[in-house]
Amino acid sequence: MKKTDFKKMKETTKNQLITYAMVVIVYIIAQIMTATGSLSSLMQGLLVPLCIYSIVAIGLNLCVGYLGELSLGHAGFMCVGAFSSAFFTRCMEDSALPEGLRFFFAIVIGILAAALFGFLIGIPVLRLRGDYLAIVTLAFGEIIKNVVNVLYIGRDAEGFHFSMKDTLSLNMAEDGDIIINGAKGITGTPHQSTFTIGVILILISLFVVFNLVNSRSGRAIMAIRDNRIAAESVGINITKFKLMAFTISAAIAGAGGVLYAHNLAALTALPDNFGYNMSIMLLVFVVLGGMGSFRGSIISAVLLTMLPELLRGLSDYRMLIYAIVLIAMMLFNWAPKAIEWREQHSLKDFIKAKRTKGVQ
Repeated sequence: MKKTDFKKMKETTKNQLITYAMVVIVYIIAQIMTATGSLSSLMQGLLVPLCIYSIVAIGLNLCVGYLGELSLGHAGFMCVGAFSSAFFTRCMEDSALPEGLRFFFAIVIGILAAALFGFLIGIPVLRLRGDYLAIVTLAFGEIIKNVVNVLYIGRDAEGFHFSMKDTLSLNMAEDGDIIINGAKGITGTPHQSTFTIGVILILISLFVVFNLVNSRSGRAIMAIRDNRIAAESVGINITKFKLMAFTISAAIAGAGGVLYAHNLAALTALPDNFGYNMSIMLLVFVVLGGMGSFRGSIISAVLLTMLPELLRGLSDYRMLIYAIVLIAMMLFNWAPKAIEWREQHSLKDFIKAKRTKGVQ
């Protein structure tokens, strides 16, 4: 191994350890503050949502930052993970399974369901590029939300009953249980999401994405992002690696959806929960934190989730502020003048560092 490769690997490992340590330290501080009563009830209520948005932002950053594909459908994958896991939990509430094991299976089912949808959607969608991909993924998120709102599923002694009209058309016995009740969603899901489980899922998500981006597959994914034609010319299977990254990204979003579902007494597929605004908010987390920076995604998700609660007077303008931030960051990253300015300053810093080194 070359010395430069070793130094680069060392630097990468160091950055990863810093990210892990940051999450663990914040967790310990939050636990100490909660135990001593220093953390307000408002902030305690925000701990699980902070974990949810951090997890989904990590998954979206894999798609946007490393794969280089703009997805506006991650709220849809979050919705799939939320409803599939909540459906399983409701179906198994009278079983002999311990609560902890039941929640573990719910997490696995939510992740697998989101991954399956990501795989199926990715097959046709990833053939598109740029704005077309964003539009189709946005449409997927809206379709999922609207389908859930007209879905009625009940269960009685005869089994499951499905309908897309109303509860009366389920034709269930009087003692039957309605699990998904159209626009009313799923009610009665146990409150099993905790800050500890959220932090564990963040660490697992980071472990997965760090190992992926630093592997041979990760380098192939980044090569596709940088130059699709050059990557294809050296034999990289474009479809395979794009689908891999997109599916893993969707699965991580599904994990966030599981936490979301088990943090609420009533789960509904409203526009505020899994609609366009949610997708834009997640994209803002990624762009503001830095595309390709998982640590930045976590920090921006935490800050932008806390700020509206701390500054409630500006909560009505949250989406406006997000839009302004998103436009500003896009201009800074992609505007020709901004790129030229960054290149000039990076060149000046490089020359200055060389001169300093030469003097020494």
